Amino acid sequence: MSALSDKTLVETSSAPGPVASFVRFVVFGGGVGVLSSFAVVMLAAVVPWGVSNAVVTALSTVLCTELHARYTFGKKRGAGWREHWQSAGSAGVAYLVTSLAMFVLHLVQSSPGVVTAQVVYLGASGLAGAGRFVVLRLFVFAGRRDRNAPSSVQAARAGAPVLLAA
Repeated sequence: MSALSDKTLVETSSAPGPVASFVRFVVFGGGVGVLSSFAVVMLAAVVPWGVSNAVVTALSTVLCTELHARYTFGKKRGAGWREHWQSAGSAGVAYLVTSLAMFVLHLVQSSPGVVTAQVVYLGASGLAGAGRFVVLRLFVFAGRRDRNAPSSVQAARAGAPVLLAA
């Protein structure tokens, strides 16, 4: 095998697969999400709920982006500015989803209890989180190709062995 093939195999094998990434995403993102849900409720006692949700979402997004870069998607480094901005965009959508869910809850039930609010907030966060996983895995933390490295088609034409992944 060529040095390029060996390097590609090493880089590919160090990145976790989709199932391992999803489990890590749930553990890190879900753990921070659960803690955030309590923080949102506590902070909402002193500031409007929307402000509370925005502050907690921003802080938890920065923390989760770092955790996901290092551990969930196996980058072995912290997130760069590009990843933070793209992750923030997906978190912005998640913020809208959780805010809409809480708005609808308050339309349906004018004074929901803490447990009901937690269930609705965590349910909306879970749905938004699944969408974020897909975006982060496929776009934000998907490895960038080296522009100077030959593609698998070019390598096949050159007679180099090609490893196809399903």
